[in-house]
Amino acid sequence: MNQTKYVFVTGGVSSSLGKGIIAASLAKLLQARGYRTTIQKFDPYINVDPGTLNPYEHGECFVTDDGAETDLDLGHYERFLNVPTSQANNVTTGRVYLSVIEKERRGEFLGKTVQVVPHITNEIKERMQLLGNTGNFDIVITEIGGTVGDIESLPYIESVRQLVWELGESNAIVIHLTLIPYLAAAGELKTKPTQHSVKTLMESGIKADILVCRTEHELSDELRSKLALFCNVKREAVIQSIDASTIYEVPNLMLEEGLDVVALRELNLPPKSIPDLKNWNVFLHRLKNPKHVVNIGLVGKYVELQDSYKSILEAFIHAGAANETKVNIVSVHSEHVDSHNVATKLAGLDGILVAPGFGERGIEGKIETVRYAREKKIPFLGICLGMQMAVIEFARNVAGLKDANSTEMNRGTAFPVIDLMEEQKTITEKGGTMRLGAWKCELKENSLAAKIYKTTATSERHRHRYEFNGDYQEVLQQHGLVTSGVNPDTNLVEIIELPEHPFFIGVQYHPEYKSTVSNPHPLFVAFVEATVKAKQK
Repeated sequence: MNQTKYVFVTGGVSSSLGKGIIAASLAKLLQARGYRTTIQKFDPYINVDPGTLNPYEHGECFVTDDGAETDLDLGHYERFLNVPTSQANNVTTGRVYLSVIEKERRGEFLGKTVQVVPHITNEIKERMQLLGNTGNFDIVITEIGGTVGDIESLPYIESVRQLVWELGESNAIVIHLTLIPYLAAAGELKTKPTQHSVKTLMESGIKADILVCRTEHELSDELRSKLALFCNVKREAVIQSIDASTIYEVPNLMLEEGLDVVALRELNLPPKSIPDLKNWNVFLHRLKNPKHVVNIGLVGKYVELQDSYKSILEAFIHAGAANETKVNIVSVHSEHVDSHNVATKLAGLDGILVAPGFGERGIEGKIETVRYAREKKIPFLGICLGMQMAVIEFARNVAGLKDANSTEMNRGTAFPVIDLMEEQKTITEKGGTMRLGAWKCELKENSLAAKIYKTTATSERHRHRYEFNGDYQEVLQQHGLVTSGVNPDTNLVEIIELPEHPFFIGVQYHPEYKSTVSNPHPLFVAFVEATVKAKQK
């Protein structure tokens, strides 16, 4: 095949309909048919990246191997496709405008008046084709964030219109994801919001080639024919996307609906083989037919919003299926935990994960949680800030460094066992300046970490400013703390563990970012396995 084909996914009627899941499901089916497929996300907000956004605003910030702070949808892309994404897979309005303004300052527009059309739209189109131009992909799926009709989405919609026209017939198609609401009082599904949404898209010069309809109830043949007629799409291109018990069912649902077949036909591509979803369905079977059930406490300070810890929750789903275990996540707000109520708050848990985060809110609650897990021999996993809390707790309560702390919480602490990285001390800008992306880690032979990874060398993704202070390594080791993972280039302590405990491990990096359906992360798999064993005792 000579030319890369493009699929654009837009949304209408309402946000949060699941464009990312539909895009990832279509990509999975195309990949399973033998097409080299990737997905990218264009976000309409003016932040240069989501790295400076509070998780309450936009959910978690997902980090790629090359250190890009991206939208959480890229996590779905990786989990479904088992292919790493990069800086090129996520673009924001802020990044687009920053690039155009920098070009203007360098005089690259030869004194012309810089405008949304053509300068901003040209920049967007260029970025939309970056991955396609590498020659590595047959099909590039582009998800446009926001909803059609939003002011901030207009430059993207115009860029899609131009690109569809420029690329020519059968080289680019548009999938429009929309909502078919059910009115209980009338007892029927209503198509009018979808008709209006498609009309808005057409007013922008774009005809939807495929209509994917989110619905709580089955769409009748009559309704599908009506949608096809009034929305100007082929009858077979009206695709039902009914609510599923898990996002991992969606590729199978889209296969039944023929989304991939219709897309390939519109792109004038042969269907090749029948999609090979054997391994995917083995995973689904294990997920739906667990032999064990465990309760794991997720202790953090953003627990009110599920998307704040999206990758962690998904990693537990992958690890649960690998262990044929249903993992019930019990959210515990660390701000509400103290020495008096910790036993009550953590009662009935088979394992405890202390979550990542920033700032001092809820910190003492996390430290109390670690102490409880350590003393009561409950399987424990600490991620990033969670690992740092484990170091502080151990320093205070085992090594006798009573006021030990992180300089993030207390700059004047007498024992700064966690301190700001040296290269961070002169940084004033917040965006994209943390330790980010993939870093190597060497594991101590015969340690718990080495047994889990089944190797003594690995690479994991980071997102932090503060780290284990090497000045305290010796004193903590003397009291029984094992530093089992170290970065070979920086000597940064990456992993700590307690050998006298059934399962106690803290990691400075974010293992959840690399867990996929095909490759559940070994740390999460081992942690879930440890909770099953602990419950059976």
